[in-house]
Amino acid sequence: MDYDTISTFSKSWGLVYLVGLFLGVCIYAFWPRNQAKFDKAARVPLEEDDR
Repeated sequence: MDYDTISTFSKSWGLVYLVGLFLGVCIYAFWPRNQAKFDKAARVPLEEDDR
């Protein structure tokens, strides 16, 4: 194998991997079951904590 073959392979499959990772993160973020967890995390900076 030469550099061009390895470079082409890594570019194409790297793109497929990153698109799959992006879709997985989007599915996780917009899954209805996770809404309560994200709403709770969004309110954390607004809570008063007088320690």
